[in-house]
Amino acid sequence: QVQLVESGGGSVQAGGSLRLSCAASASTYIMAWFRQAPGKEREGVARILTNSGFTSYADSVKGRFTISRDNAKNTAYLQMNSLKPEDTAKYYCAADNRAYSPRGALHPGRYDYWGQGTQVTVSS
Repeated sequence: QVQLVESGGGSVQAGGSLRLSCAASASTYIMAWFRQAPGKEREGVARILTNSGFTSYADSVKGRFTISRDNAKNTAYLQMNSLKPEDTAKYYCAADNRAYSPRGALHPGRYDYWGQGTQVTVSS
């Protein structure tokens, strides 16, 4: 079992930046960030393969968000720039040890391990 702990959420004005961190209790094959706004489904934001550093993003955040990792610390980061009010949500870190899954890389079902989430609020 891998434990994930997120940090770095908060409130910011539109156009601002935040950096989220996700510390894992062990190394994993893949780590990702998801978000969920009230009344909406959980949405995949970005993912990274921890060995190769290969990344992919949701279209809604491309060019504004950057996912990265520090393997020595088993930690993933999400740098969020040019934040918009529609980015307001609870952000969750997810991880998995499987190299293959029939689910898409940004599908919640692809991931076995989840953090408790951190709130991000962007005001206009």
